Amino acid sequence: MISQYVLDRPVQQEVLRKSLHMSIALSPGVANTLGALPTIILLALGVTAYTLAEALRISGRRVGLISLITEWASRERDRDRFVLGPVTLGLGAMLALLLYPAPAATIAIYALAFGDGFASLMGRSLGGPRIPGTGGKTITGAFACFLAVYAAAFPLTRHPGEAAAIALSATLLELVPVDDLDNILLPVGTGLIASIFFSS
Repeated sequence: MISQYVLDRPVQQEVLRKSLHMSIALSPGVANTLGALPTIILLALGVTAYTLAEALRISGRRVGLISLITEWASRERDRDRFVLGPVTLGLGAMLALLLYPAPAATIAIYALAFGDGFASLMGRSLGGPRIPGTGGKTITGAFACFLAVYAAAFPLTRHPGEAAAIALSATLLELVPVDDLDNILLPVGTGLIASIFFSS
C-alpha cells in the first residue's frame, strides 16, 4: 500500500507541490525577525518574480528552475495555462500580515500552510468518502486539516476550546470549492476568527 502511494506520480507531484506550499509557514518567523512590512515586501517581490517567470513560460520562454518546478508540480488542468496557486499563496500570507496582529496572523498563515497542505496530501493519498458540494474533497482531508490547524493554534492560544474553534473554522473554509482562491479565503477567514479570540 505505502509503496503504491510513494511510486504514484500524481501523489509525488502533490508532495512536491504541498512541500513548496508549506514553505509559506516561514513567513511568521521572518516577520518576527524583520517585521511585518519587510516580510510583506519580500513576499510581494517573490510573487512578482514568479508572475513574470510564469508569464514567460506561458509564452514559450522557460525561466530556469522556476519554470521547471512549475511544470513538474502543476496539475494536469494547469499544465498549459498560468498556474495561479503561488500567487494566491503569497497574497494570502500578505493579507494575514496586513490585517491581523502577530498571534492571529501566525495562526492564519499556519492554517494556510499546514491545514490546506495536509488536507490535500492526505485526501489525495489516502482517499476516503467525498463530501458533497466541496468539489471532491474528502473526510480524510478535512480531518487532517482540523488536526493540523489545531496543532498549530493550541501553542499560541493555550486554550483547547479556542484552538478547536479556530481549527473547525479553518476546516469549513478549506471545504469551500473555490480552487486556488482558498489560499486567500483560508488565511483571511481563519485570521479573523483567531483575532476575535485574542481580542476577547
